[in-house]
This record gives sequence, structure tokens and C-alpha cells, in this order.
Amino acid sequence: MRQSRKGLPSACLNCDPCPMKAPKRLQSLIDEGLVDSVLRQLMSGKEAAVYVVRCGDDTRCAKVYKAATERSFRQAVDYTENRKVKNTRQARAMAKGTRFGREAAEAAWQSAEVDALYRLAAAGVRVPRPYNFLDGVLLMELVADANGDAAPRLNDVQFTPEDALRHHATLLREVVRMLCAGVVHGDLSEFNILLAEDGPVIIDLPQAVDAAGNNHAQRMLLRDVENLRNFFGQFAPALLATQHGAEMWDLYTRGLLHPDTPLSGEFKSRQGPVDLGSVLREIDDARDEEHARQLRQQEAG
Repeated sequence: MRQSRKGLPSACLNCDPCPMKAPKRLQSLIDEGLVDSVLRQLMSGKEAAVYVVRCGDDTRCAKVYKAATERSFRQAVDYTENRKVKNTRQARAMAKGTRFGREAAEAAWQSAEVDALYRLAAAGVRVPRPYNFLDGVLLMELVADANGDAAPRLNDVQFTPEDALRHHATLLREVVRMLCAGVVHGDLSEFNILLAEDGPVIIDLPQAVDAAGNNHAQRMLLRDVENLRNFFGQFAPALLATQHGAEMWDLYTRGLLHPDTPLSGEFKSRQGPVDLGSVLREIDDARDEEHARQLRQQEAG
């Protein structure tokens, strides 16, 4: 995608932006010929640092994952449940918490996003196109706005009621496509959705879970959809009364959910015994989510 010329001195308007010194973690991609130069740092969060890089004639981004000790997002057992590893030795080491096990868990955490991106891109979900993954660095598409600049996150954009309804409907359809592909984002919010020139693009998937194999997938899906509802509901209050998450999950568990299944936003819950353990987990998750949201707001500020 075209690199913006905004803010460059007049002498630089006819040439490419001057590259920066390549960070150590990106040197292996340069040595392998996957990256030609590093143009600038796009962002640095608690989970990873992202750089804009040049690959031949293309401008892409490189996501450099930070070590687990430097991240705010915890590798909770809820997210890693039922994730497959290469062999039983790794699984045993991860369960024991040995140094090798911790390294294996870290590698599995990083590769989960790569696997999810390829899986979702193949299903037609609007995610950045992945190109390569090497030494803890994910090389992928740079999501751009109409000017060729890096696209903003939803939390940095103000919407009209009409635009809020339109983008909310688009993202609900993307969540349905993800669920039909067997994936739940697990941490979807206005902080990890970019507004590209042609609409929203979902990012940040290292915590994605298997919809059928993770016992917490339902709770995570409901929270993802609720986050979308609450954010867009600020601009279009009618959305606040919808129940799309519960409706989606009910259709999914009954084998009736397809990428083009129409949704009404209405759902009447079935009465049953209260699961106290689930209620307590919901409270803990809400507390963790609020803490993570405050951290993201600090980073965005």
C-alpha cells in the first residue's frame, strides 16, 4: 500500500521515507531477504511492537512479540485450554512449568495468532493478510486508510448513528464468519479493530480460542459481541437493547449458523439451574477486562 508523504520536507517528496536502524529482533528477517528496510515504528503496546517495513515494492508491517514477562495480557488457562502443541514432550513440559515448557508455551501463544490469521483469511474474514512468521516476528499486511496512512483504531474515531449501525452490522457478520470457521477472538473491542479505507479490519488474535474445543468459548463470544454493542451503542443507542451474541451462539450450537444467516438481535434465554462457578468466572473476567481496557486507554492516550 502507498506510504503517506504527509509531514515530509519538500526535499523528500520524490523519494522513499528514510529507513530507521533495524531493531535487533527484525535483523533475521532482513538476513533472510523477507524485509528490505524498516521505515518506522508504528506502535508499541504491552503485547508487541509493530513496525512499518519495506518488502520490495510493498509496504507491510512487522509485529514483534514481547516476552511474556513484559506483557499485560496474561496467558490465562481459559485461553490456552485445548490448544495443540507439537508433541507430548512439549505438553508435559508446559504442564510442569519448566523452562523448556515456558518457552514452548510462549511459542504456542505467538503461533496461535499466525494460525488464526491464515484460518480466518481463508474463510473470508476481514483480517490483515499474513505473509510470514519467523523468530517471534509476524510479517503481515499494513492496513491503511484512504490516504495510505496506517488505519486508525475504532476508539480513535467518532461515528454518526448511521455509520455506527453500518460498521456494527459489518463486524457482526465478521464475528459470524469467525464462529463458522471455528474461531472466537476472545478479546474483541474497539481497541483491536482498525478502520481501513473499505471498512473495519479485525486484528490482534494471539488469544483466539477454538469455538468447539474450549469450554470458555461461549463466554468469550458473548463478551466480544457485547463489547461491539456497547461501543457502537454510544453513537446508536438502539443497539444497546440487542442480544446478537446469545442469538449467534444458540444458532451455532444447533448447527444452524452459516456466514449468511440473518440475525434479529433478539434472544429469549432458556431457564435452567444457575451455574455459580460460571457467574464467579464472569465477575473475574469482567474485572480483568476492565483492567486491560484501562491499560489500552493509557497506551492510546
